[in-house]
Amino acid sequence: MRVSLFVSCLVDQLWPAAGAATVAVLRKAGCAVEFDPRQTCCGQPAWNTGYTKDARALLKRTVALLEESDAEAVVVPSGSCTAMLRHAPTALGGEGSWSERAAAVAGRTHELSGFLVDVLGVEDLGARLERRVSWHDACHGLRELGLREQPRRLLKNVSGCELVEAPGCEECCGFGGTFSAKHPELSVAMSDEKIEAIEATGVDAVVSSDAGCLMQLRGRLEARGSSIEALHIAEVLASGRGA
Repeated sequence: MRVSLFVSCLVDQLWPAAGAATVAVLRKAGCAVEFDPRQTCCGQPAWNTGYTKDARALLKRTVALLEESDAEAVVVPSGSCTAMLRHAPTALGGEGSWSERAAAVAGRTHELSGFLVDVLGVEDLGARLERRVSWHDACHGLRELGLREQPRRLLKNVSGCELVEAPGCEECCGFGGTFSAKHPELSVAMSDEKIEAIEATGVDAVVSSDAGCLMQLRGRLEARGSSIEALHIAEVLASGRGA
């Protein structure tokens, strides 16, 4: 299958290893991957903050770029950006033909773990990682896309990797895009409560599917002097490839 990678702003600018790992994972799953370097933000930060006019302009640009590709699927290493693209037909309602065009793009857009498990039927990518890990359910992936079992199935098939469920794994990490900037005290408190639960499990790493959550958790882990790593699921699934 040929797929178009929508890499997301945070991955592109701040967690590029997750983007490279996503390409490696998709290729290992038998996909041909294309990437349009003209892509920018999907518009979610502006939309969530109430700047709907700016968000719609970004959404239209993103839809226009993605519909140029005849790839069978658009794959995103981020539940939040995937959710925004799925929401695009509603967000662009009343904008002429844009809602219909957005619906066509949204219909073939998938978050990485959901694409692997639900579309390709792939749960074992031959990855190997000698770590005990905990999974953090990113809010958009869990609540808007219904992705709970898919990433867990993938992690359970990573050789040498032990998945340990931490209490509160489905609770928000406190990032929430601009929430963490507008309410830093609340944001840090939410992160630290989650991290305390993760540390109590004795794991080596916390894994998630959104760079925003991982940046939030990694920042607080480092501030607390913790040895626990923060890893994107694509980095885990790409580990030990070819071994």
